[in-house]
Amino acid sequence: MLNNMTDCEGGEGGPTSQGEGNPKESSPFINSSAASDMENSQQYDGKNMALFEEEMDTIPMVSSLLSSLANYSNLPTGSKEHEEAENNEEGARPSKKPIKAPQLGTLMGVYMPCIQNIFGVILFLRMTWMVGIGGVLGSFIIVFMCCSTTMLTAISMSAIATNGVVPAGGSYYMISRSLGPEFGGAVGICFYLGTTFAGAMYILGCIEILLIYIVPQAAIFKFEGLKGPEAEAALLNNMRVYGTIVLSLMALVVFVGVKYVNKLALVFLACVILSIVAVYAGVIKTATDPPVFPVCLLGNRTLVSKSYDVCAKVIERDNGTVTTKLWRAFCDSEFLNATCDDYFANNNVTEIQGIPGVTSGILAENLFGYYLDKGTILEKRGLASVADPDSPTDDSNSYVMADITSFFTLLVGIYFPSVTGIMAGSNRSGDLRDAQKSIPIGTIAAITTTSTVYMSCVVLFGACIDGVVLRDKFGEGVNGNLVIGTLAWPSPWVIVFGSFFSTCGAGLQSLTGAPRLLQAIARDGIIPFLRVFGHGKANGEPTWALLLTASVCEIGIIIASLDAVAPILSMFFLMCYMFVNLACALQTLLRTPNWRPRFTFYHWALSFLGMSQCLSLMFICSWYYAIVAMAIATCIYKYIEFCGAEKEWGDGIRGISLSAARFALMRLEEGPPHTKNWRPQILVLVSVDAQQNVEQPRLLSLTNQLKAGKGLTIVGTSIHGTFLDNYAEAQKADQSLRKLMETEKMKGFSQVVISSNLRDGTSHLIQIGGLGGLKHNTVLVSWPRNWKQAEDHQRFKDFIEVVRETTVASMALLVPKDIASYPSNGERFTEGYIDVWWIVHDGGMLMLLPFLLRQHKVWRKCKMRIFTVAQLDDNSIQMKKDLITFLYHLRIDAEVEVVEMHDSDISAYTYEKTLVMEERTQILKQMHLTKNEMEREIQSITDSSRGSIRRRTQSALRSQQSTEEGSSLAEQPEEESVAVSQPKQVQLIQNKNAAPTPTSPTSPAAAGGAASSDAEVQRTWTDDKGADTGKSQAATAITNPEAGKDQLNMKPEWENLNQFNVRRMHTALRLNEVIVEKSKEAKLVLLNMPGPPKNRMGDEHYMEFLEVLTEGLNRVLLVRGSGREVITIYS
Repeated sequence: MLNNMTDCEGGEGGPTSQGEGNPKESSPFINSSAASDMENSQQYDGKNMALFEEEMDTIPMVSSLLSSLANYSNLPTGSKEHEEAENNEEGARPSKKPIKAPQLGTLMGVYMPCIQNIFGVILFLRMTWMVGIGGVLGSFIIVFMCCSTTMLTAISMSAIATNGVVPAGGSYYMISRSLGPEFGGAVGICFYLGTTFAGAMYILGCIEILLIYIVPQAAIFKFEGLKGPEAEAALLNNMRVYGTIVLSLMALVVFVGVKYVNKLALVFLACVILSIVAVYAGVIKTATDPPVFPVCLLGNRTLVSKSYDVCAKVIERDNGTVTTKLWRAFCDSEFLNATCDDYFANNNVTEIQGIPGVTSGILAENLFGYYLDKGTILEKRGLASVADPDSPTDDSNSYVMADITSFFTLLVGIYFPSVTGIMAGSNRSGDLRDAQKSIPIGTIAAITTTSTVYMSCVVLFGACIDGVVLRDKFGEGVNGNLVIGTLAWPSPWVIVFGSFFSTCGAGLQSLTGAPRLLQAIARDGIIPFLRVFGHGKANGEPTWALLLTASVCEIGIIIASLDAVAPILSMFFLMCYMFVNLACALQTLLRTPNWRPRFTFYHWALSFLGMSQCLSLMFICSWYYAIVAMAIATCIYKYIEFCGAEKEWGDGIRGISLSAARFALMRLEEGPPHTKNWRPQILVLVSVDAQQNVEQPRLLSLTNQLKAGKGLTIVGTSIHGTFLDNYAEAQKADQSLRKLMETEKMKGFSQVVISSNLRDGTSHLIQIGGLGGLKHNTVLVSWPRNWKQAEDHQRFKDFIEVVRETTVASMALLVPKDIASYPSNGERFTEGYIDVWWIVHDGGMLMLLPFLLRQHKVWRKCKMRIFTVAQLDDNSIQMKKDLITFLYHLRIDAEVEVVEMHDSDISAYTYEKTLVMEERTQILKQMHLTKNEMEREIQSITDSSRGSIRRRTQSALRSQQSTEEGSSLAEQPEEESVAVSQPKQVQLIQNKNAAPTPTSPTSPAAAGGAASSDAEVQRTWTDDKGADTGKSQAATAITNPEAGKDQLNMKPEWENLNQFNVRRMHTALRLNEVIVEKSKEAKLVLLNMPGPPKNRMGDEHYMEFLEVLTEGLNRVLLVRGSGREVITIYS
């Protein structure tokens, strides 16, 4: 993958790499940076490529790219770099010699290392015992399951390994680049732990061979003569002491120089092969001349060889009967009249041949399983005995007994480590001449060979060795010999020493490979707390990783039991193999363009079958170990997900995420979400300053408190300019948005739009935000500050356009006022209220938002209060009861209060407030008019005032003449707010896009019942129930002299006010008085937001009404519903 593989052990990125573990992995070709440098150094003087001349500094020529690819050499990544470094350190560091390209082929590079790693301690120490306990059929099933699992995994691994260059790192590299850093890190750690515990298992096997079969006298804790638990504890303590010593020596050897381990590898491999050949030779020899290994039985019970000198109770010597050592073991004296054990007295002693031979027919006896409980005496099948079940066993030291309780799943867990090691070839991919050819052939051939050996051994052991000898785990009934050694030719010592050196070599290999795997993971940088283990000696030796490996390995040594350690490492290896199969299956099903393996004999169904077998074997071996292993992997996965470095390796999980996202989006297109599933999918509209920093960061805090990480959140902003000129600014703004979202811990997407007009840019965000059915349904925008100032005139115009667009698009709108006063995510309210003023029904948004806010820790301690307004003709008591019932069905806890707002006269303050508003409106309007337009506007105002006086006089006379006509006038619809002036003048002003001057609400044509066809209708507010009531009252006050007696005391300047605006101001002031009185101390006030003017002539009035409505309140959230129900009482 890199030309300088020596710079970074395992090809996994150096310690200074940032972002990607390997900074060059992101380039699509090998040595692409070198090719680019080569191109930059060349001069393109020719004319053939003039068309591409301007891009030559960024795009290399094909000839140079192919040249760099042809010169690529997959440099050795094993011990050879360390040997080079050590050799260079010996002198004055001479100039670096070019390293030769790897020359290892399939046989020595893949096949032999796999053979050495697969054949191990289980074959020599536990295989015969497994056949005796599980039977030939049961053992064959176990071997077949395990071997088929590794074969399917090898097929998947071969497909992945031949899909491009695989540097050293083996399975970790393949899984991480196929399934992503989270899965890669989790499985990499599991593979590391499996390799480390394998080292512990090999060391324990080495000590077991040493203390039981070679030099039993070396035991520190003597276990001869001890019974039951005491003997077991002594043996385990010996294993712990000697295991720690051997582990320290092996770690020291690895630390001093890994090259010595690699040079001894062939010696250890020769020991393994020689031992297996000796077993097969012994099997062949048993057909004609079985070895003499007698086994002594008392009744049908197997006796320990050390408990007797002659397999008889008494012997004839010097014409007399003499008792034997066996007699003295079961009787209280050596005399013939001694009191003996009942079982000893009632049964005869017989001697059988331990290895009857392959032609003896013993296979039928060993065909089925013979599972034992701990402490059970080994008995021979088919042999009669006389035993009293109530009589206890007096001398258990004389019998061969089961040391553990055995069952089928235990045998699977103990045996599976003997088929691991299939990754040895892929781990050495950097040393191979043609890795894409050697890895599949060598690995599959090695698995085929070892599987054949294992399956044949199961059958041959069952056909050659008697069942009581097979079930004798430590060979106590055959003079303490290794059981498989009794079958070997020419001597049992061939197997004993061969297996001893084999386990030593396997332990050294584990202590060599595990630290390098950990170093590769640490250098990738995906697990932050492991980064220290990426460092090592100057030559790259992983010193710190070796220290951690030795410490973890010591845990296995302390466990001390080979049978207990084997299932642990089985879990980790099975999990690793499971994810290799998953990676291949996902890549195949996703059909990613880069998935083009040279090994074509694979299928996704085989990968899924292998994955299923791995998962099944995990729970078959040990369900509790399986759960622990999965918990470890899950914790590592989550840790990497939240704390690990971001990686983009083009992994399959990203691909499956894209496929799942596409599928989900297509499903969302089928229709809008049900009310029960509705939640605010928020588009947050923010503005940025000249440095592209967000001006309202608290908007994102409020969004996070509303969303709590659920649903869709889009943070959007608009930049003034053109795409070609301002793209860099847009990128900077996008980074600023992302950084702020990360700071606020808000999950969502950022979107920046460049537009020649900020208003259009915001409109584009509202229109195009989201994808398919995953679109925003709510817009969050801040209240425009300083909107009354002339320089911010356009800002509030843009705000009102956003209100109009969300209304047209049927989207909800949230407008927080004074956003700077809102709490950050770190603040906490220990008490207080969230007040909801429910004036009009908006689909339930006002009910849902406080509930969502109270899910967040900022608002969790706040209580909810709901206020609603009752009119004169409403029954407030019944309204409160109905509202309490409604909230009960909604499952929302809140205090309820109904506020009564009775009719009242319009105060002088209201008129003054309206007058100031309209005067300000005229001033702002005139600032945008030309001189001629200003003259026309003045004339229009004069004419309108005169018409207003005439119409008012006529209206008063008509009310005195006819009560019915006055009542009819009072009930007229909103056309009271129609300003009708001289047709030509009004038309002239409207053509100039200027608003006509507000006049009195009626005209002579309206009073006469026939509206003029030339009159221009201007609406300045949306219709609602409360507004209709106010309008009727205002109309009555004008048309009825008694009801509107205050009109006689009106100031002259009040007569020209638009009475529609007066009534609206009156409503805003009255509501504000009530809200301030009830909710001034509330932490947050949620309020219905009135709709915008349907035309653009009353925008300034609209802003003023909202300002008056919310005056004196600390935090106000104006809410405008989308028109659809968002909350329901149904389950």
